[in-house]
Amino acid sequence: MRIISALVLLALGAAPAFAGATEAKNCAAGLDANGQTIFNAALPQVTPSANLKAVVTSTTKSLVSSGQVPMSAARPAAMAAGQCLKLAMQ
Repeated sequence: MRIISALVLLALGAAPAFAGATEAKNCAAGLDANGQTIFNAALPQVTPSANLKAVVTSTTKSLVSSGQVPMSAARPAAMAAGQCLKLAMQ
């Protein structure tokens, strides 16, 4: 009985994390290619305790340096991706 109770509590505790990730991915589907690139690169680093601005900034700088995101599109794409990533933190 204790094992079942523990599994139920674990499942309930994990449900909000999955909901946030699903909402974030649905949001990201509406981003342009540059926004999606930033979103996908930053998502593994996003945790509830992460500094989202720092994560998005460092990820975007890295992507610009490597030529994956053009500098002219970086800021608006990063801001849009950040809004979607914020959903993943919930």
